[in-house]
Amino acid sequence: MRAPANRRARVLALAILLAAVLAGVYALGLLIPEEAIAGSYLQAGQAPSPAHPFGTDALGRDLLLRTLKGLSTSMTVGIAASLISAGIAVLVGIASAIGSRRVDAGINWGIDLVMGVPHTILVMLISFALGRGLKGLLVGIAATHWCSLARLIRAEVLQLRGQPYVAVSRKLGKSSAWILVHHLLPHLMPQFLVGLILLFPHAILHEASVSFLGFGLPPEQPAIGIILSESMRYLSAGQWWSAVLPGAALVLLVLLVDRLGEQVRRVLDPWSAQE
Repeated sequence: MRAPANRRARVLALAILLAAVLAGVYALGLLIPEEAIAGSYLQAGQAPSPAHPFGTDALGRDLLLRTLKGLSTSMTVGIAASLISAGIAVLVGIASAIGSRRVDAGINWGIDLVMGVPHTILVMLISFALGRGLKGLLVGIAATHWCSLARLIRAEVLQLRGQPYVAVSRKLGKSSAWILVHHLLPHLMPQFLVGLILLFPHAILHEASVSFLGFGLPPEQPAIGIILSESMRYLSAGQWWSAVLPGAALVLLVLLVDRLGEQVRRVLDPWSAQE
């Protein structure tokens, strides 16, 4: 019994470490003042150095500070969009599982419709219709990323409704609301948490890609998509660091969040924690 317990403890420790690293990056970006990323033409286009580990952009702004600030902005959008999208998924998934056949068919048709359109294009259309900016981007991401989790929640609820303890509760006269609160929702929390974390990297990547294409955050906003979009003008001049290093930081952030989601899944699932 000691070996599985030790494996579970290591998984939990790794999950806490990853969460601490992500929280540190987020807090560090929020603490950077706007004055710190102001540009100086005397330092424009400098290659990576000890003074500027990520180099500077064409306006002389420190790219490491801009990248950290941009990551915190992307994480803010990702957190908000993931929470909204996961909440929609839970509501839609439960409604599909416990509703009538027509409700279930209508919801599944809607899910197929949303999933049939590439997410990036759909986010761009929604963001453009709402005037772009933070509001349009947030609504676009939140409205397009709930489908897969909703189907998972629906399947889980259908399985739980067939369990003996749910049937016993019905025989004892418990209402549907009581069964939902005391039997269904507690069992849905692991799927909700893991799905929420795994929605996060998708939201960040779509925020960066849509902002890169000019349909997301405004140009004056320090975000990774904006940084990468600006760097495209200067790649031919040899300023490779302005695109490669912020892009690598974004990829590393997404990989860390994905790894965190995997560790949380293993912590919540006793069987996978012993793998």
